[in-house]
Amino acid sequence: MPEADLKKRTKAFALRVLKLVDTLPKTTAGHTLASQIVRSGTSVAANYRAACRARSTADFIAKLGIVEEEAHETLSWLELLEESQLVPAAKLTAIKREADELLAIAVASIKTARRNRTADSAIRIPNSEFE
Repeated sequence: MPEADLKKRTKAFALRVLKLVDTLPKTTAGHTLASQIVRSGTSVAANYRAACRARSTADFIAKLGIVEEEAHETLSWLELLEESQLVPAAKLTAIKREADELLAIAVASIKTARRNRTADSAIRIPNSEFE
């Protein structure tokens, strides 16, 4: 997926998260879950943008690792939100699917970057063990 498309997609996800938390009940549980979901859900977009500005492959991989962690954490909070019955499961299906897809994209991108980094190393170092 092109970088610009994923930037838009992660930003749209963050906006969906913000809209979702505005619908939560004004209870202690609602406030607590809202705070956690906002923090991790918006962090997916912010950290993806940071990864796009990475200074090296290692930096890119590290920043995408944060995207992976935050997407996974958001998914966990969404599952808790569903299981606590603060929001009907049907209303969470699409946003949970998007969190899961963003998580899968982050994992695949990390694997690709690691594979490419290893291939680049072998090319630059002719006597490398990776030949």
